[in-house]
Amino acid sequence: MPRDDLLNPDYNAGHRRRLRNRFLKTGPERVADYELLELVLFQSRPRGDVKPLAKMLLERFGSFSEIISAPAEDLMKVRGVGESTAIALKAVRAAAIRLMQEEVRERAVVSSWDQLIAYCRAAMGFSKREQFRVLFLDKKNRIIADEVLQEGTVDHTPVYPREVVARALDLGATALILVHNHPSGDTTPSKADIEMTNQIRQAAATLGIVLHDHIIVGRAAHTSFKARGLL
Repeated sequence: MPRDDLLNPDYNAGHRRRLRNRFLKTGPERVADYELLELVLFQSRPRGDVKPLAKMLLERFGSFSEIISAPAEDLMKVRGVGESTAIALKAVRAAAIRLMQEEVRERAVVSSWDQLIAYCRAAMGFSKREQFRVLFLDKKNRIIADEVLQEGTVDHTPVYPREVVARALDLGATALILVHNHPSGDTTPSKADIEMTNQIRQAAATLGIVLHDHIIVGRAAHTSFKARGLL
């Protein structure tokens, strides 16, 4: 079909209809990343051809996950992406993380460990700054609270063991899982990470609170202190 037809409103409407129908009939597994992006972009750009923008975003950020995880201000640096489009993309990520969080909360973490890791990587692995998250658990190892207690720079987050334990007491938690991210992508624990973990473990133990694990996440990997024999 000639390229001029891409400017034809009837052609674009037909393309949108065909893509939507194919998505409904075959599911998300049968659409390419740029087509899934098109479906999202349809919500903020009701007219016109959005395929070039979808491919531009993929070229700029590298993958669908990287796109929806990018800060809104970075998305809006791409020509054609305004506030409404950035919000549409960020809403997809928020919905995905909310779904994963609810699925993890429904079961004891020990029986949904892979889901827990996937949730932590999705929630924190793409962040450009370090975050320190604590999962507070009850006697059945179900999550009663999931909180980011500290946020720092690109390579450091101040963590105070006394605050972690005090919050656990406030919530009536009997166990903890610590999670933080390494924006560099290298999930190897640092000496400071190991020392901080031991301080929290010791402080929690004096009050009968168990530290199950400390997980470091990155974009494509994770490290478990327990699996590495550090706990």
